[in-house]
Amino acid sequence: MIDVPFEPFTKIARLSREIVITEKIDGTNAQVCISDDGLTLQAGSRTRWLEPGKQDNHGFAGWVEANKDELLKLGPGRHFGEWWGAGIQRRYGLTEKRFSLFNVHRWGDDATRPVCCHVVPTIYRGIFSDEGISGALQALQSAGSFAAPGFLNPEGIVIFHTAGGYLFKKTIKDDEVPKGMKSS
Repeated sequence: MIDVPFEPFTKIARLSREIVITEKIDGTNAQVCISDDGLTLQAGSRTRWLEPGKQDNHGFAGWVEANKDELLKLGPGRHFGEWWGAGIQRRYGLTEKRFSLFNVHRWGDDATRPVCCHVVPTIYRGIFSDEGISGALQALQSAGSFAAPGFLNPEGIVIFHTAGGYLFKKTIKDDEVPKGMKSS
């Protein structure tokens, strides 16, 4: 007998299920974490907790502190999104920074979302298909950013496979090249 705990093989999700394709905004990953009692919050990046004026991730922690009352309406849990706009990555021609939530199922309705938050734009929702994916990329290439209308250099898309719970990204330019090796 082998002395290791049994580990079952994970269930395999069917590919032909719903996907949600959103615009991949080129900013910096951010999160707002709200305590179980719904009374306190913490700002974070993709890799660490943030503090206003110190490790602030382009001013995100300061923005969270300034918008605390409104952000607490998100409710307990972790709320991930993109902090983007003026001074961050592509800048999108904006004079301000924005926080766009990723969970379009929960925050897609303006009436349910705190007024200080945006949501990443949904480009396609339907059964997984190569046509849906290529159509979403073509829509961005021809129309430009849906998050910042008039900005003609969007980054790409994020594909969320609902049944599998997986995220995939596809960029318009140099998708096959690892991020650290891309040309400027």
